[in-house]
Amino acid sequence: MRWDPRLAGMLQLMGAALRPPPGKGRVALALGMGIVTHLAFAGGVLAMMIAMFNGMSATFGRIPQPWAWGVNALLILQFPLAHSLLLTRRGGRWLTRLIPGPHGGTLATTTYALIAALQLLALFTLWTPSGIVWWRAEGMVFWLIVTTYGLAWLMLTKASFDAGVEVQSGALGWMSLLARIKPRFPDMPTQGLFRVIRQPIYVAFALTLWTVPVWTPDQLFLAISYTAYCLLAPRLKERRFAARYGERFARYKNAVPYALPRLHRRGEDHNAQ
Repeated sequence: MRWDPRLAGMLQLMGAALRPPPGKGRVALALGMGIVTHLAFAGGVLAMMIAMFNGMSATFGRIPQPWAWGVNALLILQFPLAHSLLLTRRGGRWLTRLIPGPHGGTLATTTYALIAALQLLALFTLWTPSGIVWWRAEGMVFWLIVTTYGLAWLMLTKASFDAGVEVQSGALGWMSLLARIKPRFPDMPTQGLFRVIRQPIYVAFALTLWTVPVWTPDQLFLAISYTAYCLLAPRLKERRFAARYGERFARYKNAVPYALPRLHRRGEDHNAQ
C-alpha cells in the first residue's frame, strides 16, 4: 500500500513537510494557510451534507421573495463559474497574485481549495429556503435513502482520493511551501474508480444531489443545475488533459467511458506510457 502512487506522493510530501527548512515567516504562512483552508473545507462539506439532507430547507438565508430565487440562482452560479475560471491560465495568474509576496505560486492550489470551500460554505448557509416541502421520507424508505446518500458521499471521498488527495484537499500548496519544494502534481488519474469511468468525482457529486430524504423546490433547482454542471464541466477538464498528456490520454479516453460504466470492459492498457 505504501507504494501505491495515490499514496506515495502524499506520504513523500508529508515527510518533507515534517522536516521544514528554517524560515519563520514562510513556515507561519504555510501553517496558517493550511489551517484556514482545511477548516473552511471541513465547514463547507459539512454545510453541504446537512443542507442537502434537509432538502435545502434548513439554511440561514432570509432574502424576501420574490428576490430570494434570484439570489439563490446567483449562489448556484458563483461556484461553477469561479471554479472553472480559476482553472484557466488567466485564473492561475490571479491565484498567484492573491497571496502577496514570493509564495503565491507555490500556494496556488491551496488558495484554490480555500476559495472553493468558502464558495460551498456561502451556497449552503446563505441559501434562502422557499418554505415548501414536497416530500419527506419516513420509515424504511428513509433509512434506505440515507444509506444511499452515505454511499454517494463515500464514492465522492474515494474518487477524490483516487484523483490525488494532496490536490483535492488543498494540502499540496501549503505543505510544499512548508518543505520549501516545488509543488509536484500527481500523475493523470487512472486507478480506482478512474478505471471504471473517467469522471467519478463529478458522477459522485451528482449522486449526492439526488439521494436526499427531503425534497423541496430548492433541492430540485439545485440538483438540476449542478447535475448539468457535472455532465458538461468535465469536457473542459478533458481538454486540459488532452493538451497535457497527449496520446496517453487519448488511449485512456478510448478505453474508459465518460460517466456510465460499461458492462463489458475493454482490454486496452490505458496506463501504458
